[in-house]
Amino acid sequence: MLLFSSLVFLAATAAGFIGSLTGLGGGVVITPVLALLFHVDLRYAMGASLVSVIATSSGAASAYVREGFSNVRIGLLLEIATTCGAIVGAVIATRTPTAALSIIMGVVLLVSAYTSTRPHPDHLSTNTDLLAQRFRLNGEYPSETGRRQYGVQRVKAGFSMMFGAGVTSGLLGIGSGALKVIAMDRFMRIPFKVSTATSNFMIGVTAAASAGVYLRRGWIVPDVTMPVMLGVLIGSLLGARWLSAAPVKTLRLLFAAVVGILAIEMIYGGVTGKL
Repeated sequence: MLLFSSLVFLAATAAGFIGSLTGLGGGVVITPVLALLFHVDLRYAMGASLVSVIATSSGAASAYVREGFSNVRIGLLLEIATTCGAIVGAVIATRTPTAALSIIMGVVLLVSAYTSTRPHPDHLSTNTDLLAQRFRLNGEYPSETGRRQYGVQRVKAGFSMMFGAGVTSGLLGIGSGALKVIAMDRFMRIPFKVSTATSNFMIGVTAAASAGVYLRRGWIVPDVTMPVMLGVLIGSLLGARWLSAAPVKTLRLLFAAVVGILAIEMIYGGVTGKL
């Protein structure tokens, strides 16, 4: 049991590090790792993942807010949609077979990996829509050349996609940071590092909204959850320190590589019934 906990802790630390850098939250990595490498029942893995997502958000978000990367106003606005979606997704998860959940997760991860590899310059436009002006969503973030300002666009489109991200979070036991980053980066035209940091700020609330359903169902097991939570928390703190110096292109490729591999494994496991 000690060996199992130690290995899970190390895997969770790596997942938290990657999740903190990319905005994934660690949950999207640790769920398939627990299911595929450690043969943990998928629903228990999802329960542990939700708790780890809350730990990641608590660990990394405070550092990102302090350093000026997170846009708190955007996070609070979009969290309305993701929280409602997370509750809906968690209820759906209780009525969905494990194999179907595995395949759905794999498809979601593949789409996320593909989208992240599409060439896209960092967004520094000061153009904004009326809602962004009304809610004062525009902001700035630190860079090697000083503070850089950016505008926020297509708030309605981003808000709508956040509901889907919330449903995905509750359904699959992840923070759905992948979809959050894509919504902010691609739709709302927010710089990638700001999207990543704001996603980390949001994922904990999203996960907490659906964690109650998992807890009531008995899918959060301390023997699995504790080493996962501690490892992801440490990894997320390490990742938060490294973000400011990390090149955006490297983050995107890391995002795509890790998520793509796990996606294929999850789909295969669901189709063959090994999960």
